[in-house]
Amino acid sequence: MNQNDIFFKDESYKIVGICMEIHRILGSGLSEVVYKDALEYEFELHGIPCEREKKYPVEYKGIILPHVFFADFVVFDNIILEVKALNSIIDTHIAQTINYIKLTKGQFGLLVNFGAPSLQYKRLIV
Repeated sequence: MNQNDIFFKDESYKIVGICMEIHRILGSGLSEVVYKDALEYEFELHGIPCEREKKYPVEYKGIILPHVFFADFVVFDNIILEVKALNSIIDTHIAQTINYIKLTKGQFGLLVNFGAPSLQYKRLIV
């Protein structure tokens, strides 16, 4: 069994299950913010700890840059959840999510896309 098989398995299952339910009910084609609203509602309903649009400073060569980035969600205190509503997931989205995980000094993230006809998601381990 490799690390990807067990790393945050239960938490991932819960998050992806909620995403699948949202996609089943709302379908594709809505704006990203609508899916984020539904996620926030479902996380609260299921008692899943999350922070929406959590602000993170960006450090560069020992200084903090003036601009920050906002994680779409931090779920279960340490899972970065990046939400998209596009035709498909591309390598740029994966790289972006990996950078977000690194910037938060985390190890794991989920990239979820509600814009495709079927929900798309990627588990990312740094």
